[in-house]
Amino acid sequence: MATGADLLVPCDDAAVWHLHELHAKYPEMQSLIEYSLCAKEGFATIQSRAETLEAAAKLGIRVPLTRTVISEEDMENWPLDGSAVIKLDGTWGGAGVAIVDSKAKAIAEFRRLSGPVRSGVAWKRWLINRHPRSLMSLRRRREQGLTIQQFIQGHPANTMCACWQGEVLSAVTVEVLASQGQTGAAIVVRLIKNDEIDRATRLLARQFMFNGFFGLDFIIDEKTAVPYLIELNPRATQLGHLRLPGQDSLAAALIARITGEVSKAPEDCIENPIIALFPQTLNWDPDSVYLTSGHHDMPIEEPALCQELLRESWPDRQWLSRAYQYLRMPKREKMAKWS
Repeated sequence: MATGADLLVPCDDAAVWHLHELHAKYPEMQSLIEYSLCAKEGFATIQSRAETLEAAAKLGIRVPLTRTVISEEDMENWPLDGSAVIKLDGTWGGAGVAIVDSKAKAIAEFRRLSGPVRSGVAWKRWLINRHPRSLMSLRRRREQGLTIQQFIQGHPANTMCACWQGEVLSAVTVEVLASQGQTGAAIVVRLIKNDEIDRATRLLARQFMFNGFFGLDFIIDEKTAVPYLIELNPRATQLGHLRLPGQDSLAAALIARITGEVSKAPEDCIENPIIALFPQTLNWDPDSVYLTSGHHDMPIEEPALCQELLRESWPDRQWLSRAYQYLRMPKREKMAKWS
């Protein structure tokens, strides 16, 4: 299989898992995929949340208690009282994640998440959402693992880095001020510096010999202010384009490393530490004070792009999707604010 590509940059987890499958199936693509992602020995580990956090803990990184669950009995034997987080491997953006406050609710979520994807749901995702891998979910759900994780009371923080052969070239770290629901993607963030997060990023980059981009999700404990690693994202996240004081974007840092050019600090860098992401903030909270008090990350130099991003996604513009949404009137999760 010939691609003509020099580097692959996946932007969601499904694309990463697909590259892992291609690596196993097409020997001629193995070098390119490893060159773009990480050492092949790490593929299986990063597909499992529990194994990833276990590897992190061995490196001395602070993580919440996390266990793989394969039965309702595992839920019954969960040692902690209080809330917990149930997570399905191979999901992202808050999907496949549930916060529960009792063992009864944990067992109910286990049954829901571990059950097979109904064929009607898979076909709906294919026909209406136009998800290219939706029919594969009929097979993949049977292979996905479930974890239960200690709930840490606090607020989320994220970091994304550009790296090469296990070396961190540059990183951006933020705390989340608002998000798409309690477990969803960030909408408004504040730039921060955190030595413990930086250390975790360097250790995991070296452990898996990452190339390209990866991100980490943390919860900052509200009592101790220390970060707990809760998830690794083995691909680009939504921070890679930010041009910050003293450094260019992560994309520019990676390009400079590959080409051997010197990355220069940008003249039009973002000075405000609070960043309202575009178009998420406008779509979720058009009256947000952060649109004026923070930096609105809107590419005003590309008006056609701005106009396109403010429209509904391409699948949602199709008549079949419009009819489905009119009949079902799906409810959107409420925005979560962390400050």
